[in-house]
Amino acid sequence: MEIYKACENRYDTMEYRRCGKSGILLPAISLGLWHNFGSVDIFDNFIQIAYTAFDNGITHFDLANNYGPAYGSAEENFGRILKKGLGAYRDELIISTKAGYDMWPGPYGNWGSRKYLMASLDQSLKRMGLDYVDIFYSHRPDPETPIEETIGALADIVHQGKALYVGISNYNAKQTENALSVFKSLNVPCLIHQARYSMFDRWVEPDLLQLLENKGVGMIAFSPLAQGLLTDKYLHGIPENSRAAKSTGHLQTSQVTAEKIGKIKLLNNLAIQRGQTLAEMALAWLLKDKRVTSVLIGASSVAQLKDNLKALHQTAFTPDELQEIENILK
Repeated sequence: MEIYKACENRYDTMEYRRCGKSGILLPAISLGLWHNFGSVDIFDNFIQIAYTAFDNGITHFDLANNYGPAYGSAEENFGRILKKGLGAYRDELIISTKAGYDMWPGPYGNWGSRKYLMASLDQSLKRMGLDYVDIFYSHRPDPETPIEETIGALADIVHQGKALYVGISNYNAKQTENALSVFKSLNVPCLIHQARYSMFDRWVEPDLLQLLENKGVGMIAFSPLAQGLLTDKYLHGIPENSRAAKSTGHLQTSQVTAEKIGKIKLLNNLAIQRGQTLAEMALAWLLKDKRVTSVLIGASSVAQLKDNLKALHQTAFTPDELQEIENILK
């Protein structure tokens, strides 16, 4: 197989945004490996997705310990991608991983204990063949473990050099405030907060976004297309091979209501008027807010990745367009 050589003008078209008050710039669009990079997926397909992403200025690749399926397989496959050629550009990459959800049996393979976080990162580094990751996250708050233990473990991971930066994910505003207070007491900054955010899921807006801006923490949005709802896939109901048609997964048939499809159609009409696809407009709508450092997209094909990148061509909205979106989403 031919050795991968990155596109020379890979930085020409991507927008990079400052991540909070830090030295890190993230691409406006980052690639998440939650789906499509597991042991059940086709290596020749997802290695081309990864190469195309980097060739288009996507420097940030986001993983977690249990991404797959099977658990750990996305990290293993990303390690293979690095060995095949992407690793030659390691110093140009931001690689992140997380721990906090179910990973292995027993009481030490889940949640936010020091034992779990440290063991999990050691396993992740081994799977990817790395000495360090750029960002390591507490993937979710643990209601039983003291926040001082979870954040203290993250701080020690930075001191050990196993992660250059640390972050939190899925913490609400109050939990975030508490975590940031502990980070400050340990003199280790929280680089970034990763939260679910889309037109259909706006829980971060009332409190969290403003808190992050005030505290100088970056924000990266996952599920920006609401598991595919904010695409043209569901304009005429639930297609056979879609995520909602599967009995397992995060998008269930019950979520794709007639009312939701009605909103999708209206949003799609507006996107067409703007000269965009619905997916492009949904990504652009998130990026209109400068508090959003980056949006995490998934991709099942090179073509889908390239389509999503087109969102960067038009991220501005008129006041009338923004009002129309608000009226539709009510």
